[in-house]
Amino acid sequence: MTLKKIAAYFTTILFSVGLIACSCPQVLRIDSNDEIDLSGYWNDTDSQHVAQSMIDDSFANQWIADYTKASGIKPRVIIGEVLNKTEEHISTETFIKDLERSYLSSSKVTFVASKNQRAEIRAEKIDQLLNAKMGTTKRHGMETAADFMLKGQINSIVDANKKKQLKYYQIELELIKLETNEIIWMGQKKIKKIISRKLYKA
Repeated sequence: MTLKKIAAYFTTILFSVGLIACSCPQVLRIDSNDEIDLSGYWNDTDSQHVAQSMIDDSFANQWIADYTKASGIKPRVIIGEVLNKTEEHISTETFIKDLERSYLSSSKVTFVASKNQRAEIRAEKIDQLLNAKMGTTKRHGMETAADFMLKGQINSIVDANKKKQLKYYQIELELIKLETNEIIWMGQKKIKKIISRKLYKA
């Protein structure tokens, strides 16, 4: 093998190694509370801010004081469906958990388990009846019913040209009194984002 061929061979190896090294991902750990928006799409920051803002707005309403005064107990709340009516993939489950966390941290209401959670718990109680030691099983028919249901939807509008895109989100929530089907509170939160993109000429 000539020196020229040997040099070309090693050049090819070094080039290949360089490509492999460049393709390795670089991972940077950051604080989970840092506000980062890479794409302009709905993200964890939007979910947390909207949840806290809307729950604060619902607390500013008179319904909690009225119910507590009339019944002598804190209102029991359950969260129903939050529909994603945008064209994006939005994890409404994460948003629901943010709502629950904001409600619970206030200590102003009591939360009732969701439909899916209740089904799992009831199945566990049945399993206990069949397999658990007598005296340790949990009784059926002792559940606490919810007084109010919180439900809503997430909508979006997109306006764009070649260089910029405007994303507009509108989140609507309603609190419904289960006994009478009355809507006792309605909340709305709006988010606008402008995403600028550079155009590259080929």
